[in-house]
Amino acid sequence: MKRLDKVLDTEPTPQSVADMAEMRIRNNQAFAELQSFNNTGRFLNKHPLLAERSEAAHLLKLFRHEPAEFLRLHKNTLDNIKRYKSYLKRADRKDRRTADKANLERHKDRERLFEMIMEQNSK
Repeated sequence: MKRLDKVLDTEPTPQSVADMAEMRIRNNQAFAELQSFNNTGRFLNKHPLLAERSEAAHLLKLFRHEPAEFLRLHKNTLDNIKRYKSYLKRADRKDRRTADKANLERHKDRERLFEMIMEQNSK
């Protein structure tokens, strides 16, 4: 960006302006990724370097290339939701209630990913 900034100061061209804008966007995306990781411990997976590493990208790839595996993972997620809902009702697991709630939310989030992928790609 420093080299491009010098070019923009001396001889700006439409291409160099576009390049600077792209670099600025990627820089902002990288900062947002790091900020999210710092605050929550999770990446947003929106930056091009991380986009393919996201769980949604992995599930979409499975949906397109290995539908049986996608459906197996979806069934496992539904089973996990059912399991953690029943755990929350059990009296002998009161000491694990916080962890069970967190796991239930994690699996519900994953279920929403499955549903979103199926809705967007079934048309």
